Amino acid sequence: MRIAVARETEPGETRVALVPELVGRLVSAGYEVAVEPGAGRAALLDDQEYADAGATVSDNALHGAGLVLSVQPVKPEALRFCAPRAATVSFLFAGRHADEVAQRQSAGITTFAMEQVPRISRAQSMDALSSQALVSGYRCAIVAAGRLREFFPLSMTAAGTVRPAQVLVLGAGVAGLQAIATCRRLGAVVKGYDVRAAAAEEIASLGATAIDLELPTLEGSGGYAREMTEERAQLQRERLAPHIAAAHALITTAAVPGRQAPLLVTAEMVAGMRPGSVVVDLAADSGGNVEGVVAGSVVNVPTATGHGSVQLWGGANVPSQMPAPASRLYAQNVVNVIQLMTRDGMFDPDLNDEIVAGMLVTHPSLAAQAAPTEIAPAETVDTPERLES
Repeated sequence: MRIAVARETEPGETRVALVPELVGRLVSAGYEVAVEPGAGRAALLDDQEYADAGATVSDNALHGAGLVLSVQPVKPEALRFCAPRAATVSFLFAGRHADEVAQRQSAGITTFAMEQVPRISRAQSMDALSSQALVSGYRCAIVAAGRLREFFPLSMTAAGTVRPAQVLVLGAGVAGLQAIATCRRLGAVVKGYDVRAAAAEEIASLGATAIDLELPTLEGSGGYAREMTEERAQLQRERLAPHIAAAHALITTAAVPGRQAPLLVTAEMVAGMRPGSVVVDLAADSGGNVEGVVAGSVVNVPTATGHGSVQLWGGANVPSQMPAPASRLYAQNVVNVIQLMTRDGMFDPDLNDEIVAGMLVTHPSLAAQAAPTEIAPAETVDTPERLES
């Protein structure tokens, strides 16, 4: 069976679904691997590296393929060259691609969505949301440090002392904790906030201070948080305001896959920060946690005092800003998924398996009259407003 690695066509997408170092694992499992030319170029991977690893590099990589790997979903029209009843593995977010999902169902294509890998212990090695959130958390800390015109670490010299930067991170999921850890390694004084009681211990374990707003925690069943009411959200913003005003850098990481990001910070709260401060909103792609954010842009917000401004950086496909490590992690997730679905040397997904069933979006056995709706993951990537599944 041929596994094809598609070249990404979505603007700004620099990742690739398979890296050369993992080609051998698929070849050893009995698969033929074909890669479209230039598929890894944006991730600094040359076609020759794939060829040396045992893959075929060809413009016709998708022709006759039984399984197509990508980061973003391959357009249904490009899949017409694949083998009958071919399967695809990629991020999908069905709610954003309802027409494509319907086309795939009608065409009998089997679609597995990486964002729907269940959050269970057995699936940790396949959890692409977490692996990409790890990259995003690191990247947003580096952005904050790079844009802030202050030292992050304490520096004591004969000429005097440079005080460390004060950083506040909202959200202590995968991305938030990675942001906290990276800012701490850079020497900043870091505070973190999350509505879950368990998050305080996680924040403290990284050497940061967990903020207590003296609000009831929102623990729900299974360790997840209940949805926040608007009344509580307003009270939370009021109590966060002084902590935000005291920070040199604010990082927000509250993103619910496939849904609107919760508003955590108002424009007034941003204007209350000191001149030269930096706000990094990791959720800008999905509406943003910060009022006025623009994905892929930097907005200068005048301060309330009228002196200077605050830089508001909106993240756009943040993992693609670090394509090499993001691709390696994603590719490892994908290969682990394929290995789970390989039985007796053949690609034979067990649709009764909890992980396989959770990822399945379209399949010939599913009703074709309606496009499947997006299934919310058991846990969101990184958010202080985690919703129960």
